[in-house]
Amino acid sequence: MLAIAIVAEVCATTAIKQSNGFTRMPWISIAVIGYGIALYLFSLTLRTIPTGTAYAIWSGVGIVLISVAAWIFYDQKLDAATFIGMGLIIAGVIVINAFSNASAH
Repeated sequence: MLAIAIVAEVCATTAIKQSNGFTRMPWISIAVIGYGIALYLFSLTLRTIPTGTAYAIWSGVGIVLISVAAWIFYDQKLDAATFIGMGLIIAGVIVINAFSNASAH
């Protein structure tokens, strides 16, 4: 459920870029619906995953996916420092998932 929430948030954020400052209605609708889905699903994940852990995964994976989407769809340049930073974010998400006992209730 968290993965779907992250994808919905990435789609909504990408739609905001296309909305041209919230002036293009179809993209505004996609953004609002996407964020609604994302927040609803994220709230459901908080039933079983601690807030800090869920948010760390949400934000870390979201940053990487939004950066990749901007690179693919908007030709945004990603330099070596960006890739190193995203690698560290991914490593952090892996460490949280593999080694953290925070999700044990």
